[in-house]
Amino acid sequence: MALGPRVLKTGIAVAMALYISMFLGFQTPVIAAVAAIFAMQPSIYRSWRYFLDQLQTNTLGAAIALLVGMAFANDPLIIGLTCIIVIMICLKMKMEETIGLTLVTVIAVMEASGQWDFALSRFLHTLVGIGSAFVINILFFPPKPNVQFLKQIDAVFNRMSLLLRTAISDEMKESSFRSEYQALETEMLSLHDKFKLFEEEIKKIKRAKYRRSRQIVVYKQMLNTLQKGLEVLETIDNHYFQSTRTPEINEAFDRHLELLEKAHELVLLKLDDKMKPELESIEQMEIENEKFLQTVMQEIHFDDGSRRLSIVAAACYEYGYQIARLDRLAGHADIEEKSSS
Repeated sequence: MALGPRVLKTGIAVAMALYISMFLGFQTPVIAAVAAIFAMQPSIYRSWRYFLDQLQTNTLGAAIALLVGMAFANDPLIIGLTCIIVIMICLKMKMEETIGLTLVTVIAVMEASGQWDFALSRFLHTLVGIGSAFVINILFFPPKPNVQFLKQIDAVFNRMSLLLRTAISDEMKESSFRSEYQALETEMLSLHDKFKLFEEEIKKIKRAKYRRSRQIVVYKQMLNTLQKGLEVLETIDNHYFQSTRTPEINEAFDRHLELLEKAHELVLLKLDDKMKPELESIEQMEIENEKFLQTVMQEIHFDDGSRRLSIVAAACYEYGYQIARLDRLAGHADIEEKSSS
């Protein structure tokens, strides 16, 4: 497991929370440390939102715990019922992520059995931890979802390209193919999460100017194109090998997948501004994509076992169409970049 920035920042935030707690003379600084662990978030926007949400739910939870503690002392059954009430309130406020830390505050406050000064101290412990995590997350290695997203795009494409290039030829061992495919699915889920972080960062914190709005559109299409490639793998697995096919059909599919992967790689390099202008066109791929679908549909006899090939061909065609759409978006992005410079 890699030692990433978030791991380091969590450790720094915990240390900071403990130092502040000792400086303020808190008796149980461990509550501040626990709060710092809970509060470390993967983006600046989510850190800010989490801070505000925790401020609301912790204040409300501490107030409820103080009133209940004054009335019923710290009976275990009463503490459990109070936790249920606080959970229901958090869910009603649509602040599910704050439940864990809010319950820590409730239990810590109810230990005081109505002593408001002790309860206030416990509440301040929590705020110190949350504040420490928020400050550290902004000052040290601030999250950059767009950089992380683009880096993972390359990793996902390389893995997917390997699988698509060898899917028809069946060159990889079955165990290796399954392992790589499962890893690809996991990386795609992670990629969707990173895109959400980037989109939140742009729309919620920074002003979504036209240039940044276009960036969101391009990134979304990059993600969508990879998703279509993954769907091609799924259709090959579910339909291709169960169909009746000739060696010529196998060669045609294998050759076309190779063409699609080269075009996809070309567009990604174009987006990264690494291609010579005279080599940037993928018009030939679009033409071949149309011809491929027509050829396969003509070869298929729908009264025999080859009809499943139409599903695979349609998935390949859609993948090629999305590559071409990404290429057009990349061209617009280049024009905007040059005009703004």
